[in-house]
Amino acid sequence: MMLAWDIIILERMKPQILRKNMMDKQLLIQLHQRFEDIVCKYPDTETEFWCARDLQELLGYAEWRNFSKVIEKAITACEKTGCDVADHFVEVNKMVDLGSGAIREITDIGLSRNACYLIAQNGDSSKDQIALAQTYFAVQTRKQEIIKKRLTEAERVNARKKLTHSEKELSGIILERLRNNESFGRIRSKGDKALFGGKTTREMKRKLDVPPKRPLADFLPTITIKAKDFAS
Repeated sequence: MMLAWDIIILERMKPQILRKNMMDKQLLIQLHQRFEDIVCKYPDTETEFWCARDLQELLGYAEWRNFSKVIEKAITACEKTGCDVADHFVEVNKMVDLGSGAIREITDIGLSRNACYLIAQNGDSSKDQIALAQTYFAVQTRKQEIIKKRLTEAERVNARKKLTHSEKELSGIILERLRNNESFGRIRSKGDKALFGGKTTREMKRKLDVPPKRPLADFLPTITIKAKDFAS
């Protein structure tokens, strides 16, 4: 239970907390803008990538040797997740202007968006820029997860609608040819038995705990719904 004094302190801190939240939000917006401003694209494929040297500055690292250690940790993390490092970290050489017309070739690394995320996660969180970047990428990753989930759900709904249409069409043809309402059910059951390795529709409904009055297809993964549609 909170004491009265604790409540008074929290009430007094509210304006400060609100100001901090607003500042954090503004900083995140600025980081997003700066991050998107330094994006590059391969001329042939329009594939997006970021240069490590540009990201180094954005994340508050003054020296390349320190930042390269963070990149090494990010590469190790990439390997552990089973990703192909070459798809996310590509060593490149580029010429930089040293002033007075002098140029020099330096090593840089082309980074995917995922590589940038891994670098932020392995950076020094005591740096304000790194802490902010970690928050930013966490938010962006969550957004991508939500988008992916919604796309997956939409794909499943579309596949289910297509199967319903195919089965109605098949049912109409069977009824027209055989004049028997039960023929479609028997044919579909045989199709399910072939599709599910010898298990009947009833057996599959028991296995997936499908309510008796609900269609089996309502509880199948998208790929199986598409297989049933193809079979129909």
